[in-house]
Amino acid sequence: MDIGERRLVATMPLHAITSTYGEEGLRARFAAETESWPGPDRQRLNRALDLAGRLHAADRREREPYANHLLRVAIRIMSHYRVRDADVICAALLHDAVEDHAGELAGGGGQADALAVLAAEFGPRVAALVAAVTNPPYAPDRDEHEQYREHVAESLRRNPWARVIKTSDFTDNGVGLIHTTGPRLRKLAGKYSPLVPILREFIALPDTPLDAEVRQHILTQLDRAADRFAALAPPPGS
Repeated sequence: MDIGERRLVATMPLHAITSTYGEEGLRARFAAETESWPGPDRQRLNRALDLAGRLHAADRREREPYANHLLRVAIRIMSHYRVRDADVICAALLHDAVEDHAGELAGGGGQADALAVLAAEFGPRVAALVAAVTNPPYAPDRDEHEQYREHVAESLRRNPWARVIKTSDFTDNGVGLIHTTGPRLRKLAGKYSPLVPILREFIALPDTPLDAEVRQHILTQLDRAADRFAALAPPPGS
């Protein structure tokens, strides 16, 4: 990318960057967002991005590299939510690492081992934040989506900063539904729709570490997501 394009991506909406410039553009936006951060923080963030990129290198999210999703989640927290906390951004970049690639992180170990690796590399707070947004193995005799919602509600109740990461993740997934087609579209809408009131409740709490303007912006987005999910719901009796 030339200098003009890098200046442009610093102001573009995230999904416009994705569709126009792909991962290269999102990485340029990430670099622009972190340019003014202290050197040690930038180094940690770049290490987290490098690790996430390696772990998810073969992963796809619909028609795009999975790294795009991780970058958007992290950039949204910095740019839209106005957060300058390196631990939170590292955890945002690594939020799916343990759930999807515990064995690669921990040499064949499980989630607890993978979290220990993250704690050693990035600190215990980063590992705790990743743990809070990592889905545990589900009981096979219960509905998976119900267990997912229960886990999210319990984790977010205990960890206010996890609410920030999960909301950015949810926002990216909800917007991403417009790029999904076929039976999977309604299935995902059914998964995410019941999360809207849960996220609304937690974002509105006074201990959620975002300023009032940002929280209102998120609540408005959640209302729009609810409308989108309602439009995708199967007709009654179908």
